[in-house]
Amino acid sequence: MSGLVRTAHRILHNCVKNSSVAGAVVSRTQVPVKRDFTRGIWHMSCSKRLDSTSASSNLLHHSNTCGCGCGLKALHTKDQQDQNAKAKPLGERELVEFLTEEIVAERKAQKLKTLPSEVEGFSVKGDGAEVVLTKELKDEIVKITFNVNHTVDSEDFGDDVQQEKQEFAEMRSKPQFEVDLVRGATTLGFTCSFLQDPPTTNAEEYNDIFGIDEVTLYTGEWSDKVYAVAGDVLDGYLYDLLMNLLEEKGISNEFVQKISDFSTAYEHTAYINLLEGISKFTIGK
Repeated sequence: MSGLVRTAHRILHNCVKNSSVAGAVVSRTQVPVKRDFTRGIWHMSCSKRLDSTSASSNLLHHSNTCGCGCGLKALHTKDQQDQNAKAKPLGERELVEFLTEEIVAERKAQKLKTLPSEVEGFSVKGDGAEVVLTKELKDEIVKITFNVNHTVDSEDFGDDVQQEKQEFAEMRSKPQFEVDLVRGATTLGFTCSFLQDPPTTNAEEYNDIFGIDEVTLYTGEWSDKVYAVAGDVLDGYLYDLLMNLLEEKGISNEFVQKISDFSTAYEHTAYINLLEGISKFTIGK
């Protein structure tokens, strides 16, 4: 790979990054990305259904995914409907019904029902939103740590793709991640992040999908007193050598892509668990 090409792209990437983020180093906290819900359309249709009554019938039909405890029979007597209306405010009932439908839809869209316990030889340990991948080599331990909070964004298909298709684009997680090479009590640490789409060049093809944001070296536990240097001020040749070092430790483009795949599945599972938790909280169980 051409060192000049990689350096040029790194400079362009940092210019883009610095235009929207203050400081030379990317913060571990990612910018939240909202998921698009058709809340307005759903709310109008739901309110219309709840407000309309029929004087000629003693039975009220409603959604098959009702969350009021009717056993999903989709049929209520008027007395049951009145009793449930008194039990929960309208806003809570609408929320439960929406969450029930949303959970079903998200589970159908879930690609991995069971998360793997290993990724390319790295053991996986999840703790809430944080994930740690660990692999023991001959004389060192390679540890990768990332947090899935606020890491989800939709795939960019370009300006030539119709807006309708972009609205249903796949949600992918591309977290900033820490790579620690631990030898005894000493740790060589890297903060890395996914690059934006690389620019087209006439020189040798450039295909890195991630870059180094920060490099540090410390003994024992890390603290704010430890010196760190930003990746965009490193000598270009030194930057290339550090990227080669990471690749030798297994942190290649292919592996980083698999980190994104796993992070996407892990974040999706956490999102579904959150929806289920909100539903149970609202119901009061």
